[in-house]
Amino acid sequence: MTAGTLTTLARRPRWLAPATSVVTVGALAAGPFLLLPYATATLTRMLVFGLLAASLSVLVGLAGTPSLGHAAFFGAGAYATAWTAVHQTSTVLALCAGTLVAAVLAALVGAVAVRTHGVWFLMFTLAVGELLQQTADSWEPVTGGSNGLYGIPALAVGPLVADGPATTYWFVLIFFVLGMATLWAVATSSFGTRLRAVRDSEDRMRALGHRATAVKWTAFLLAGAVAGLAGGLFAAQQRLVTPADLGFSTSALALLAVVIGGSGSLWGPVLGAALVIAVRDVLGADLDGHGPLALGLLFVLVVYLLPGGFLRPRGAGPRPLPGIRLLRRDQR
Repeated sequence: MTAGTLTTLARRPRWLAPATSVVTVGALAAGPFLLLPYATATLTRMLVFGLLAASLSVLVGLAGTPSLGHAAFFGAGAYATAWTAVHQTSTVLALCAGTLVAAVLAALVGAVAVRTHGVWFLMFTLAVGELLQQTADSWEPVTGGSNGLYGIPALAVGPLVADGPATTYWFVLIFFVLGMATLWAVATSSFGTRLRAVRDSEDRMRALGHRATAVKWTAFLLAGAVAGLAGGLFAAQQRLVTPADLGFSTSALALLAVVIGGSGSLWGPVLGAALVIAVRDVLGADLDGHGPLALGLLFVLVVYLLPGGFLRPRGAGPRPLPGIRLLRRDQR
């Protein structure tokens, strides 16, 4: 089995990871007391895209199946949460509805996707994302068409109503922690071990009697559900959902965050997402529309200087990008 960051973390003292997580969450919770409202809103977007990137890392790093259509579940969760909040209830049930819709969609798509490999998996997931984007663009009575779905009321969980930068941030932070805890529990469980074993040698796992396809489908379902949760949080903050949130551009940003942060970890993609949002929304605002160029330069620098991303374990050596690794596998 190939060594990865999650494997390395499993060898460290048991108290280290929970202690680090508690300190990190405590520092994040203090953010609104130290930052201006615009910076708080930016940090909120970092958490949302960080959760999306971490869910994609389950597919890329654990299952070895990089997806080009992961934003489909993110957008589906955002649209379902927004529609429920506008027409039914703006409580936390709207967020649950968004997560459930994304999970059901991931279950249906995953039933086909996990039976494909390499380039075919990439093309299928890309096609699903583009198909859903076109559906959202043309289904105007439900999605608002190209104008998007707007007028989304502030979501609430108990006494906390996400109606301002600080309260929205804490609202997002609560569910960000829940989502990350879920991913961490799965990644460090026996299921996570089986998933990495399927990634390294699917044929060997089949020979040992394991249902490799079912393992990959479960991972696809989990990643889609958490991506839908991230989409619901996105709708809670932006109060606007557009067809672009389902498309390739959003998927590419998430995949870029995974590559920059390191596909073998969960916190690495969160760090990568923070860098992507910082370059796109903060640095890009002063570059006269050249934010994408800055993102491209950042990607090139990471690929050449840190081939495994920022949180790649020391001594692990360079690793080709997931897409390149799959292409080489297909050429054998």
